[in-house]
Amino acid sequence: MRVPGILYASQKLLRSADTAEAMKQVVNVACLPGIVRASLAMPDMHWGYGFPIGGVAAFDLDEGIISPGGVGYDINCGCRLMTTRLFVTDIQDHLKDLVTALFRHVPSGVGVGGHLKLTAKEVRQVLAEGAGWAVRHGFGETEDLETTEDGGVFPGADPEGVSDAAITRGKDQLGTLGSGNHFLEIEAVDEIFDQKTAAVFGLEKGQICVMIHSGSRGLGYQICDDYLFEMVKHAGETGIELPDRQLACAKINSERGRRYFSAMACAANYAWANRQLLMHEAREAFQEALRISPKALGMRLLYDICHNIAKIERFPVDGNEMRLCVHRKGATRAYPAGHPLVPARYRDAGQPVLIPGDMGTGSYVLAGSAAAMTETFGSACHGAGRVMSRTQARKSSRRRAVATEMEKRGVIVMSSSRGTLQEEIPEAYKNLDEVVEVVHGAGLARRVARLRALGCVKG
Repeated sequence: MRVPGILYASQKLLRSADTAEAMKQVVNVACLPGIVRASLAMPDMHWGYGFPIGGVAAFDLDEGIISPGGVGYDINCGCRLMTTRLFVTDIQDHLKDLVTALFRHVPSGVGVGGHLKLTAKEVRQVLAEGAGWAVRHGFGETEDLETTEDGGVFPGADPEGVSDAAITRGKDQLGTLGSGNHFLEIEAVDEIFDQKTAAVFGLEKGQICVMIHSGSRGLGYQICDDYLFEMVKHAGETGIELPDRQLACAKINSERGRRYFSAMACAANYAWANRQLLMHEAREAFQEALRISPKALGMRLLYDICHNIAKIERFPVDGNEMRLCVHRKGATRAYPAGHPLVPARYRDAGQPVLIPGDMGTGSYVLAGSAAAMTETFGSACHGAGRVMSRTQARKSSRRRAVATEMEKRGVIVMSSSRGTLQEEIPEAYKNLDEVVEVVHGAGLARRVARLRALGCVKG
């Protein structure tokens, strides 16, 4: 190990699952060249491909590496939270109709295509422009970009580094939810911990919000697959000794490393455009189901935050500011008040940090903290984290009517696949309250509000 491994957890979380394999991955990441300060794992940590999910690692730009396994297959999988002018009393008698409308408007499921059918040229435009492409074509407002991380566009994206196979997969999946743990959820603000920051974020108790969790779909998966294949094939050329072949990588400043970085940026832009379209589809579904005007609905983007990404960012290291390549796999930014990359609207409060739980729980909204800048490269966790594999969850729920169980708990759930509901049972995840308590207690981000789930569309 070139640096220590640091795990943010509680004794209870450590006992909640077999963390041994994920901890081995923390150790393996600490062996990679150019790693700075520590190999980190957030409290939602669990086993992933190469890097643990919930892993954070920063690399020096001269000697360091970039690894597709440190970003993940679903590049820029992320969360988008929208507020509305509605309250629980406005929708409680229409909840089932509302979930049905969302399920009908928002394409979901494995490999499912969307309403848009793009040409290869149009896909490449999306890869270069990100969420701005969607806004330019009428799927949102300019103000949406102001509260999207990095304005919804990753600089340096070069579609020339994206394979024809990836372009083809991206032609009909823009504006689609996907499957697995992706969701579109109706939530209500249940508890407010920081009234002043909640007011800045536009949150009130009882208010209806919508959370979207999705990413770059098949296009991002293909880009990851393409470059993993290339890096594994040429692993012997780098001179880097790998403790695990899943950590296949390239030097950041190498030709191969730069090509992967620009292709990853393309997938990130596709994901931001995808979530922008999903927001547009959700807005239309609300208006149709409730028969209200856009003004009465008042759906507004609070924030769009990404995970599964590698970014060049500046951080203090041993008293000096350094430019580093920060990998966040199943982790998000948590920038503090005053940081220039925090949207102007929130700069006095800190960046919104969105942490969703399982489909029966809801989500938390936190605000970034200064401690994260010195301890975790401005990072926090991205969710609750699994404690069961998908296979284990399916076996556990084989004869259960999961949707009926959820309705009895007060959550209307719809999915294109019964298997997805079996994989996503609440007990397949860590306790969200305990995960957030670690983040808050460690000072990485502070709690602002807790949202409870009312209705959920799964892939």
